[in-house]
Amino acid sequence: MDGETLDLKIKGNQVAQIASVNPGLLVRIALQNLGWTFVKKYLIYSSILLWLSGCGTPPVSPEASVPDSTPAVEEVAPSPSPSPDVETTVPDELLISSEGVGLANLGMTLGELKQVLGAEAEFVVESPFMVDFDAIAVRQAGEVQFYILYLASETFTDEDVIQGLMTDNPKFLTREAVGAGVAIAQAESVYGKATLSYNTQNEGREYVRFENHPASNLSFGTGNFNQQTAGVYPATTADFNETQEFQPTAAITSVLVVCLAESCVDAGN
Repeated sequence: MDGETLDLKIKGNQVAQIASVNPGLLVRIALQNLGWTFVKKYLIYSSILLWLSGCGTPPVSPEASVPDSTPAVEEVAPSPSPSPDVETTVPDELLISSEGVGLANLGMTLGELKQVLGAEAEFVVESPFMVDFDAIAVRQAGEVQFYILYLASETFTDEDVIQGLMTDNPKFLTREAVGAGVAIAQAESVYGKATLSYNTQNEGREYVRFENHPASNLSFGTGNFNQQTAGVYPATTADFNETQEFQPTAAITSVLVVCLAESCVDAGN
């Protein structure tokens, strides 16, 4: 294909497939057809998708899913019966949903968010924030409310579209009152059986997903393999590991919401 013009039009739902198989091809298509603005936005988009792939559920071998002879943990949190219809009254300004965090909506520009929050809100760049990502910390009354994620080494202007939001502030909750600081066992009573996982190829970040997970673009962070995990895992050398056992005191530490819609990439063009 070298030397040929790649006259291809790719949709948002094709980005993950191309990025996972051949990221270089994604960049070539973008450069030849749509220019740097497209490249920048789709690289953010695909990086978030690849980041989230660390909390997916690929096939797991029997050896990886069954604990071996390593010493057992003294106590493992029970799995309460799910109650998916449980809802609490969470005000819109504190609500985590598939659309965003509080008054910050995925797909809006940074400039639009500044108008919504007003002059009292502070927007502080944190670089580096984590591997692959920088962030803008949104502060009110001296307290960080949430973070706007964007690709490391890039800038994020008022015209750029928000594609990733993360919060570790416990006052932000889902409609079912689940957020940072909430025990995994408590979240199980709302969303059903929990499965925790981490991938050493994804910086060891650990996430928990539930049988009745609230949204496909929402992830609950719980720990890190390089520091401390909430889950109890069998001894293994595999990159990807998952378990349904967790420490009795294990809790959600952060919530990430990302935009997987093509509109978040096209917006602002």
